[in-house]
Amino acid sequence: MDMPKPSDADKQRFRKAMPDHPDVVVKPMFGNLGGFVNGNMFAGLFGPVLGIKLAPADKAELENAEATVPFGPAERPMGGYTGLPESWPDGNHNEETAAWVGKAFEYIATLPPKAPKSPKVPRNAG
Repeated sequence: MDMPKPSDADKQRFRKAMPDHPDVVVKPMFGNLGGFVNGNMFAGLFGPVLGIKLAPADKAELENAEATVPFGPAERPMGGYTGLPESWPDGNHNEETAAWVGKAFEYIATLPPKAPKSPKVPRNAG
């Protein structure tokens, strides 16, 4: 599976699109970036593609109105996520990008916090 790397400009665009909210956490993921709230990812960067997880009605609205793209590896796109149109990184859609990322944040913020993962215990321990 090919793991595309985002450019510095892609990373900057991603960070700029994140809501200005104290609960937003941006962290690296496999050479890309993810935006999280309460441990749940609401936005991600996969190479140059910014993907978001929206409420079903918002997802349908965006996908019916714009030329969205799959988000994630071509062999296995991430279910539930919508890649924003490839034409949007040109800088003319910053407000639209931020608005849709904000909708994703608001939706995912309503979900229960994700429980932290337990530390891995070696099978031969004990």
